[in-house]
Amino acid sequence: MKVMELRDWNVDSIALAERPKPAPGPGQVLIRMQAASLNFRDTVMAKRGYGRRSGNLPLVLVSDGAGTVEAVGAGVTRVKAGDLVCPTFSQTWPGGTFSEEVWTGTLGGPLDGTMQEYMCLAESGVVKAPKHLSAAEAATLPCAALTAWNAVVEQGRVKAGERVLIQGTGGVSLFALIFAKMHGAETILISSSDEKLQRAKPLGADHLINYKTTPDWGKAAREIAGGRGVDHVVEVGGAGTLERSIRAVRPSGTVSLIGVLAGGAGEVNLGPVVTQNIRLQGITVGSRALFEAMNRALELHQVRPPIDAHRFRFEELTAALKAFPEGRHFGKVVCEF
Repeated sequence: MKVMELRDWNVDSIALAERPKPAPGPGQVLIRMQAASLNFRDTVMAKRGYGRRSGNLPLVLVSDGAGTVEAVGAGVTRVKAGDLVCPTFSQTWPGGTFSEEVWTGTLGGPLDGTMQEYMCLAESGVVKAPKHLSAAEAATLPCAALTAWNAVVEQGRVKAGERVLIQGTGGVSLFALIFAKMHGAETILISSSDEKLQRAKPLGADHLINYKTTPDWGKAAREIAGGRGVDHVVEVGGAGTLERSIRAVRPSGTVSLIGVLAGGAGEVNLGPVVTQNIRLQGITVGSRALFEAMNRALELHQVRPPIDAHRFRFEELTAALKAFPEGRHFGKVVCEF
């Protein structure tokens, strides 16, 4: 079978290779993979940015994907041949809260990821995709969608009538926008692109702020919220944007810290976090049980994931990873097999 494997710790070392096609043993599922989608994590992993958690070379990259079950081993009951499924981001997180063990089972480093024609996984490490989705759409769910669901629904507990500020128009951000609207929230979306902001309106963006033309977007968001501040901020920037997020949120509000696109280290005034009783919550994807709950909601509401118009081919993984940090995409970046 064909795989796209990383042979050195840089994206230019990715090469098309052949490996033996696996066969499912007892309790295992063989998946014919059809699509994969990229996350910021994949670009970091290609540079061994997670240190010892990155795994060993050669490594098949990318954590997210979807495909059809081709065969099952003895004793498998959760899925059957012909089902469209997604491998879970972590193969060692069936349910419950996050633990250090989660990192030992993540796909695309340290375990081989989804850029391979076939994957053989334990049945506990796959989830049925929503029935109305294509493989390309389902491939966007395991990391980006589930992270947003965890931030907005599971840990954020966003309620109808609350105000939620969301940063950016990447995959996590647009899923967070969709889930916030699904739960009746009023949404504020910020981006550096007026064009992307307008494209996000049909997804449920109530208020739009261009942070290039409005650098003090935290103040602007607070004013939209009547001077009180928003109830919840979905924070993907990190140290570069966290202080403005803290300024935007109301007393006893929540900032869900998902990404560090604008920096993972830097000085942040933590005084207001204490004096305003602000909850600063780190978010790391989610369990298989949470994934299944999210999929039920997606199917009920017939939600279709936002995918960038340009689709990459299987062999174009290097080009896709190089293009990803440029931020020209809107929604999820997908490679189709």
